[in-house]
Amino acid sequence: MTAPVALAPEPGAAAGPHVVVERPGLLTTVQDWPGRVGYWHVGVPPSGPMDDLSFRLGNRALGNSEAAAGLECTMAGPALRFAEPTWVCVTGAPVEVTVAGRLAPLWRPVLVPAGEVLDIGPIRGPGMRCYVLVSGGLRLPEYLGSTATFTLGGFGGLDGRALRAGDTLPMGAAVAEPIGAVPGGDQPVLTRRWELAVTEGPHGAPEFFTRDDIDTLLATSYEVHFNSDRTGVRLIGPKPRWARADGGEAGLHPSNIHDTAYSVGALDFTGDTPILLGPDGPSLGGFVCPVTVTAADLWKLGQLCPGDTVRFVPVRADRTASPRDLGPARRAGWPIVLSGGGDGDDGILRHAETADGTPVTYRRAGDDGILVEYGTMTLDLELRARVHALHQSLIGRRERGVTELTPGVRSLQLRVDPAVSSIAATLDLLTEVEQELPVAEDLVVPSRTVDLPLSWDDPATREAITRYMHGVRADAPWCPWNIEFIRRMNGLDTVADVFDTVFAAEYLVLGLGDVYLGAPLATPIDPRHRLITTKYNPARTWTPENAVGIGGAYLCIYGMEGPGGYQFVGRTTQVWNRRDESGTPWLLRFFDRIRWYPVSADELLDLRADFAAGRGELRTTPGEFRLADHRRFLTDQAASIDTFRERQSAAFAAERESWRRSGELGEQR
Repeated sequence: MTAPVALAPEPGAAAGPHVVVERPGLLTTVQDWPGRVGYWHVGVPPSGPMDDLSFRLGNRALGNSEAAAGLECTMAGPALRFAEPTWVCVTGAPVEVTVAGRLAPLWRPVLVPAGEVLDIGPIRGPGMRCYVLVSGGLRLPEYLGSTATFTLGGFGGLDGRALRAGDTLPMGAAVAEPIGAVPGGDQPVLTRRWELAVTEGPHGAPEFFTRDDIDTLLATSYEVHFNSDRTGVRLIGPKPRWARADGGEAGLHPSNIHDTAYSVGALDFTGDTPILLGPDGPSLGGFVCPVTVTAADLWKLGQLCPGDTVRFVPVRADRTASPRDLGPARRAGWPIVLSGGGDGDDGILRHAETADGTPVTYRRAGDDGILVEYGTMTLDLELRARVHALHQSLIGRRERGVTELTPGVRSLQLRVDPAVSSIAATLDLLTEVEQELPVAEDLVVPSRTVDLPLSWDDPATREAITRYMHGVRADAPWCPWNIEFIRRMNGLDTVADVFDTVFAAEYLVLGLGDVYLGAPLATPIDPRHRLITTKYNPARTWTPENAVGIGGAYLCIYGMEGPGGYQFVGRTTQVWNRRDESGTPWLLRFFDRIRWYPVSADELLDLRADFAAGRGELRTTPGEFRLADHRRFLTDQAASIDTFRERQSAAFAAERESWRRSGELGEQR
C-alpha cells in the first residue's frame, strides 16, 4: 500500500499541527470544559460541551487534560483532513466513523495518518451529539477565559460560529501516547426513554405550584419538542393548574416572579411551557423553576432528541453523584435513576430573619447551589439593597467553595463547589455573614446616570411582533401592538401616556444579563413610573438585538438576538462592547440609573453603526443612590403613589378578567 502523503496547507493556513474542515457537519462547534465560568452575573453562560461526560472521557482516553478543546457535533458530523499523523477519539451518540475510508471505532483512540480524512456521518441515535477530541487539543484564542463557542453571542471557538468548509483549526502539541479505550462500564448509556435525577426547588409547591402539579410533573413522561437547542430543551406535557392566580407585580401569568438567577438544568416554566435550561441558556429571568437536574445528570440534556421522552426522578441532594467522577460512580451507565425519593422539603433549605425582622428564605438551586431570597414576593428596592450588601460581603471574603455569585431583584444565587464546601457548611456561612451586614438604611452605592437613545416603537420590534403572529401566535392579547397592550394594562388614557411615562422615568439597574451579555434588568425609582405588563406566552422565537421591553414591572435591553417575552417599547444602542480588550465588555453596572432620550429609527441605526465601529461612548454622570433618601421620597409622595397604584390595579384586574372570559388563563385557579 502506498503510504499516505501529507497535503501542504493552503496559503494563510496554520503552519504547525492543524486540521482542515472539508465538510462542517450540520452544527459543529469548538468547546472546552468546564467552559466560561465566572461571568454568570453579567449574563454570560458557561457554554462548553452539552454532554460533558462523553467529551471528558474522550480527552482522558487520549491522555489530554479533561479541559482540552475539542469539537461538538450535532445531528451529523464533519469531515476533517489532518496535516500530520494525529490520534483522535470520537465519543457520544452512535455514528459511523471512517478514517481514510475504513470504519473506525468509537470510544477508542484512532490514529489518522497525515493527509487523511476523518469522516463522521449522521448520528443514528439514540442520542443527539457526538464529540471529536484530538491529541493535544485544539488551540484557539480564549475569550473571557475559555475557547468554548457561544454562537448566540458570537464569541469563542472560531469567530464565535459553527465550523464552515475550508476552516483551519490549529492543534496543540500531541501527548506522548494515548491511554487507551474508554472502558465499557464508564461509557454513558443512551436511550429514547430518559430518566433525569432532579432535586426539589427552588420554586415549588405550595407557594407556586399545587401539590397535584408536582405529583403530575413527577408522574409524566414529557416529550422532547423539536424546537430545542443548547439554550434549552423544550418539553411537551400537561399544563400546571398553579397555586396563584397571577404573578402580581412580576406579571399577569402565575409563572411570573421577580427576576432571579437561574441554574443550568433548571426546569423553567415560561408561562405554561416547561424548558430545561442548557449551557447556553439565560442566567437571569422571571419564571418559576420547580426542580433542577443534578449536576451529574446534566450530560443527558446534550443527548435528548426530539420525540424522546423524559421523566423526572426526585433524589436526595446529599446523595447525588459527583460531576467530577467519570467512572461508574457517575452512574451514567444506568438507564434508570435509582432513588428512594427526594428531600421532601419543597426546596426550602432554611428560614431565618434579619435583625430588623425581614424574612430570609434559603432555597435549593440544584444540588450545588443556594438561592437566598429576602422579604416577600414584592418589588422593594430595600430588598435589593440587602442583596447588594450580602453580595459585596461575600465578594470581599473570597470563600474558596463559592464559585459564582449572581444577584437578582430580591435574591442572590450562590454556586458551590461540593469538593470544597458542602451546602450545609455554606448555609452556616451565610448565617454568619448575615449577622455582620450593615443595616439596609445605611446603604450608599455609586450610581451613575446613563443617558441612552431610544427609538420608540422601532421597525425592528414591529417586525418581531409580525414574525410572532405569523409563526407562533396571532391571537395573543398583546398583539398586534405591544404598546397599546401596555396602555390597557396600566389604565392609561392614550399610548402617548406610555411614551411620556417611559421617557420621564429613571430606571435603576437591579440585575445584569437579562437577557444575556450585560443586558440590564431595571425598574423605575419612582413607583409612579412603573408600568406593569405580562410576558409573552409562549415566548417569542426571535427578538432583535438591543430591543427594549417591559415585563412585570421591569425593563430590559436584550443583549443579543434570541428568544424573549418582554413587551416591546423600542430599541437602543449596544450594551456589550465586542471590541473591548480589558476583560469587562459589559457597559452597565448594578445601580446605574438609565434615562432615555428619543431618536428616530434612522438616527439609531447611525448610532449603532458608530458604536460597532468603536466610535460610540456612553453618556454618563457620576452619582450615588442612598436608600435613606429613597425612603423619604416614598413617604413624601405616598398619597400620589397610592392613587397611581389604585388605578393600575383596577386596570390589571380588568385585563385579568378579560383573559379569564376569553379562556386565556385556561384551567388556572
